[in-house]
Amino acid sequence: MPRSVNHVASKARRKKILKLTKGYFGARKNVWTVAKNTWEKGLTYAYRDRKNKKRNFRALWIQRINAAARLEGMSYSRLMGGLHKAGIEINRKVLADLAMNHPEAFKAIVAKAKA
Repeated sequence: MPRSVNHVASKARRKKILKLTKGYFGARKNVWTVAKNTWEKGLTYAYRDRKNKKRNFRALWIQRINAAARLEGMSYSRLMGGLHKAGIEINRKVLADLAMNHPEAFKAIVAKAKA
């Protein structure tokens, strides 16, 4: 009896991966083994960079807060320490947004932290 290999399912599986690698450069888009390896590595990068994205944004917020705080004559660490002592619980994302888009509100918060 001949060997049965369900070519329909295996072809569909390959086609699915090749569809996901559409737009890649060179053999990465149409050679099965290369495309599969590229796609799997892409998933690894995506997982890793979802974590890195959080780090990068936090660093960006801290830089923005620091720059705005120094315009008010205060360092980032003194500002955050002052906010903690004053009992003002505001996260860095919101603080950075205020520093960029609402400087008068940020000034008021800095004044509270100084007092």
